[in-house]
Amino acid sequence: MKFLADMGISHKTVSFLKAQGHDAVHLHEQGLDRMSDADILGKALGEKRIVLTHDLDFGDLMAAGGGYLPGVIIFRLRNMKSEQVNRHLAEIINRHRDMLEQGAVITVTEGKTRVRRLPILSS
Repeated sequence: MKFLADMGISHKTVSFLKAQGHDAVHLHEQGLDRMSDADILGKALGEKRIVLTHDLDFGDLMAAGGGYLPGVIIFRLRNMKSEQVNRHLAEIINRHRDMLEQGAVITVTEGKTRVRRLPILSS
Protein backbone atom coordinates (compact mmCIF):
# COMPACT_ATOMS: atom_id res chain seq x y z
CA MET A 1 0.00 0.00 0.00
CA LYS A 2 1.05 3.59 -0.54
CA PHE A 3 0.89 6.21 2.22
CA LEU A 4 1.46 9.96 2.56
CA ALA A 5 2.16 11.21 6.09
CA ASP A 6 0.98 14.70 7.02
CA MET A 7 3.12 16.96 9.19
CA GLY A 8 1.66 15.79 12.52
CA ILE A 9 2.64 12.19 11.87
CA SER A 10 6.06 11.02 13.06
CA HIS A 11 8.82 10.05 10.65
CA LYS A 12 9.06 6.88 12.77
CA THR A 13 5.64 5.88 11.45
CA VAL A 14 6.89 6.26 7.88
CA SER A 15 9.91 4.09 8.76
CA PHE A 16 7.56 1.55 10.38
CA LEU A 17 5.47 1.34 7.20
CA LYS A 18 8.55 0.98 4.99
CA ALA A 19 9.81 -1.86 7.22
CA GLN A 20 6.44 -3.58 6.64
CA GLY A 21 6.99 -3.37 2.87
CA HIS A 22 4.75 -0.38 2.17
CA ASP A 23 5.57 2.65 0.03
CA ALA A 24 5.43 5.56 2.48
CA VAL A 25 6.56 9.18 2.25
CA HIS A 26 6.40 12.15 4.61
CA LEU A 27 5.57 15.66 3.42
CA HIS A 28 8.60 17.03 5.27
CA GLU A 29 11.08 14.79 3.46
CA GLN A 30 9.72 16.18 0.18
CA GLY A 31 9.99 19.80 1.37
CA LEU A 32 6.21 20.24 1.39
CA ASP A 33 5.77 21.34 5.01
CA ARG A 34 3.41 24.22 4.17
CA MET A 35 1.22 22.48 1.60
CA SER A 36 -2.52 23.16 2.01
CA ASP A 37 -4.86 20.33 2.96
CA ALA A 38 -6.57 20.50 -0.45
CA ASP A 39 -3.20 20.26 -2.22
CA ILE A 40 -2.19 17.34 0.02
CA LEU A 41 -5.34 15.49 -1.03
CA GLY A 42 -4.60 16.32 -4.67
CA LYS A 43 -1.07 14.95 -4.30
CA ALA A 44 -2.37 11.81 -2.59
CA LEU A 45 -4.94 11.30 -5.32
CA GLY A 46 -2.37 11.73 -8.09
CA GLU A 47 0.00 9.28 -6.42
CA LYS A 48 -2.76 6.92 -5.20
CA ARG A 49 -1.65 7.29 -1.57
CA ILE A 50 -3.60 6.98 1.67
CA VAL A 51 -3.21 10.10 3.81
CA LEU A 52 -2.15 9.68 7.45
CA THR A 53 -3.06 12.69 9.59
CA HIS A 54 -4.44 13.94 12.88
CA ASP A 55 -6.24 16.84 11.17
CA LEU A 56 -10.04 16.49 11.09
CA ASP A 57 -10.22 18.83 8.10
CA PHE A 58 -9.30 15.96 5.79
CA GLY A 59 -12.50 14.09 6.61
CA ASP A 60 -14.52 17.24 5.95
CA LEU A 61 -12.73 17.82 2.64
CA MET A 62 -13.41 14.24 1.54
CA ALA A 63 -17.08 14.55 2.46
CA ALA A 64 -17.42 17.89 0.66
CA GLY A 65 -15.60 16.63 -2.42
CA GLY A 66 -17.70 13.49 -2.77
CA GLY A 67 -14.67 11.57 -4.01
CA TYR A 68 -13.73 7.93 -3.61
CA LEU A 69 -9.99 8.33 -3.28
CA PRO A 70 -7.61 8.93 -1.65
CA GLY A 71 -8.33 7.14 1.57
CA VAL A 72 -7.61 8.96 4.80
CA ILE A 73 -6.70 7.67 8.26
CA ILE A 74 -7.25 10.29 10.97
CA PHE A 75 -5.59 9.62 14.31
CA ARG A 76 -7.32 11.28 17.28
CA LEU A 77 -5.34 9.54 20.01
CA ARG A 78 -4.53 11.16 23.34
CA ASN A 79 -1.08 9.60 23.03
CA MET A 80 0.26 10.33 19.54
CA LYS A 81 3.67 8.76 20.17
CA SER A 82 4.75 6.76 17.16
CA GLU A 83 4.56 3.45 19.03
CA GLN A 84 0.85 4.00 19.70
CA VAL A 85 0.11 5.25 16.19
CA ASN A 86 2.01 2.32 14.66
CA ARG A 87 0.14 -0.22 16.77
CA HIS A 88 -3.23 1.18 15.68
CA LEU A 89 -2.07 1.54 12.08
CA ALA A 90 -0.97 -2.10 11.84
CA GLU A 91 -4.38 -3.19 13.10
CA ILE A 92 -6.19 -0.91 10.64
CA ILE A 93 -4.18 -2.19 7.69
CA ASN A 94 -4.83 -5.77 8.77
CA ARG A 95 -8.58 -5.34 9.37
CA HIS A 96 -9.54 -2.70 6.80
CA ARG A 97 -7.16 -3.14 3.84
CA ASP A 98 -9.98 -3.63 1.32
CA MET A 99 -11.86 -0.56 2.55
CA LEU A 100 -8.72 1.58 2.33
CA GLU A 101 -7.97 0.40 -1.19
CA GLN A 102 -11.56 1.15 -2.29
CA GLY A 103 -11.66 4.52 -0.54
CA ALA A 104 -12.53 5.18 3.10
CA VAL A 105 -12.08 7.69 5.88
CA ILE A 106 -11.01 5.90 9.04
CA THR A 107 -10.96 7.79 12.33
CA VAL A 108 -9.02 6.23 15.19
CA THR A 109 -9.48 7.01 18.88
CA GLU A 110 -8.67 4.98 21.96
CA GLY A 111 -10.90 1.93 21.90
CA LYS A 112 -12.79 2.89 18.74
CA THR A 113 -12.22 2.87 15.00
CA ARG A 114 -14.83 4.50 12.77
CA VAL A 115 -14.82 3.47 9.10
CA ARG A 116 -16.75 5.45 6.52
CA ARG A 117 -16.77 4.26 2.92
CA LEU A 118 -16.24 6.95 0.29
CA PRO A 119 -17.94 8.87 -1.07
CA ILE A 120 -19.53 10.21 2.08
CA LEU A 121 -23.09 11.07 1.18
CA SER A 122 -24.96 13.76 3.10
CA SER A 123 -28.30 12.71 4.51
